[in-house]
Amino acid sequence: MSPDDYKRMRGGGQSTPAQNADRPQTPLPQIVRDNPLWTDFYAPLPGLPAVTEKSVLRISAAYACVNLIAGAISALPINLYRETPDGERDQVFNDDLRWVLNEEFLPRWNAATGWEYLTSSLLFHGDAFAPIVRKGSKIVGIEPVHPQKVDVLLSPDRTRLIYAVWRENGQYDVFDQDDMLHVPGFGFDGYRGVSPLRHVLAIPGGVALATQEYAGRFFTNSARPDVVLSSDQVIDQEAAEQIKARWVQLYSGYANAHQPAVLGQGFKAIPLTMTAEDAQLLATRQFQIEEIARIYGVPPFMIGHTEKTTSWGSGVESMGAGFVRFTLRQHLHKFQTEINRKFFRTAGKVAEFDTFELEKSDMKTLFESFRIGVGRAGEPGFMTPEEVRRKLNLKRTPTDGTLSTGQQTTGQANAPQQAA
Repeated sequence: MSPDDYKRMRGGGQSTPAQNADRPQTPLPQIVRDNPLWTDFYAPLPGLPAVTEKSVLRISAAYACVNLIAGAISALPINLYRETPDGERDQVFNDDLRWVLNEEFLPRWNAATGWEYLTSSLLFHGDAFAPIVRKGSKIVGIEPVHPQKVDVLLSPDRTRLIYAVWRENGQYDVFDQDDMLHVPGFGFDGYRGVSPLRHVLAIPGGVALATQEYAGRFFTNSARPDVVLSSDQVIDQEAAEQIKARWVQLYSGYANAHQPAVLGQGFKAIPLTMTAEDAQLLATRQFQIEEIARIYGVPPFMIGHTEKTTSWGSGVESMGAGFVRFTLRQHLHKFQTEINRKFFRTAGKVAEFDTFELEKSDMKTLFESFRIGVGRAGEPGFMTPEEVRRKLNLKRTPTDGTLSTGQQTTGQANAPQQAA
């Protein structure tokens, strides 16, 4: 679809008022405070701070969850495989797409940063978008774009999606769905996924922000309860305001903590007792950590909340495998599916995230597993020594049976075979 076609679909697009003078005008709905759309998209709950892309980063639990998931995905290598009609798979090493997916999206986007950006877009806004950059029929890069800069529409025949990406200069580029990586989150309705910021994070995120602000004010006031200044004299409003301002100036804030108060004119300082509910501030914040971790499917212990135990096992291998299986898998599968159907359009070649590094165990257990894989004590194996060496990122065994000088010096390259 051309930009002109998109303009006609949008009722004029970037056309000038003069061009639209003879065209019937249809006013767009205004999203104002009295409009129901305001409540659906923008208005926070009464008394709670709004949870936005910027404010959510002030919530340590949300930041930690998104940083953990996005960081883990960005660190995973993506392997390319060629599949034969009988189901066999051979890994491909000399394809330019390996460089695009693992090293550099575009000259201004390295791949690790790009995957972090796309994952955070998915976890915050419910969608990740990246136009596919081509030279002729060859894919040379992908360009991550912010979800709020993308309009999603149906094609005139209602069989395909059309994407308009708004640029910094106020113009837009139009892409057919074959030229756009679009990874939607949960709740995809044919256009977009559900935004966690506007939905599931609205209440727990707002409460977390409110408790953080309350904690800040509490400790700014030296973590002391409020004080009532009482006097047996009659004081007018102006004098009361002056006394209150003077008290705040002298005795509030952590810099004035534990300063002695000097009272005169019959004044008495009567502290207001802190209730048990007020003292539960820390417990409230701990609950918000667990609530946000639950939203993102991250065990609290993985973001530093160690009060709760995990049922994933006690070893690093068990925890890593559980994280991949229960948290990362749904995101990885969506990225893989979108890459394969947009990049290759055929079952002959596939891309796949390699989660081996996250799931592998300690060295002793790992080598014991490889021994079983290649066969031990006369048992049949299902791996070759070369496949083991490839898993460990070691060079192939020389065909003449000798070892290179570096291998003889370190002794590391022959370790898998000795373990086998």
